[in-house]
Amino acid sequence: MIKISVSIDVSNLKKAQAFYVEALGCKKVRDQGDMSVLCVENCDLYLQEKAAGTKPLTSNSVVRNYERHWTPIHLDFICENVDELVSKILKFGGSHEGGDSGDWGSIAYCADPFGNGFCVINE
Repeated sequence: MIKISVSIDVSNLKKAQAFYVEALGCKKVRDQGDMSVLCVENCDLYLQEKAAGTKPLTSNSVVRNYERHWTPIHLDFICENVDELVSKILKFGGSHEGGDSGDWGSIAYCADPFGNGFCVINE
């Protein structure tokens, strides 16, 4: 069996822990120095403190930046009440960038305080 875990670079580990635990309902599993392991249902999230301006790849000139950015891979958090979860996201420093709804339910486009985008979708 293969298990998937997700690594998220952040510039402030304590702020990231508060956001992912308090706003999104993740549970803290353990601390490992500059990394914290959280769990949500069947997925582990590894928050890794990495300073802005540091290089994620030795073979490239790209550096970490925690302004809002886009990536084709993102997290979806499935919940019962999108509006309630968006309120928590905003309270803990995240952002809400719009959404959509239909017969299928609703979705909110959001980002954590470090520019990492994700969606909140009702089940």
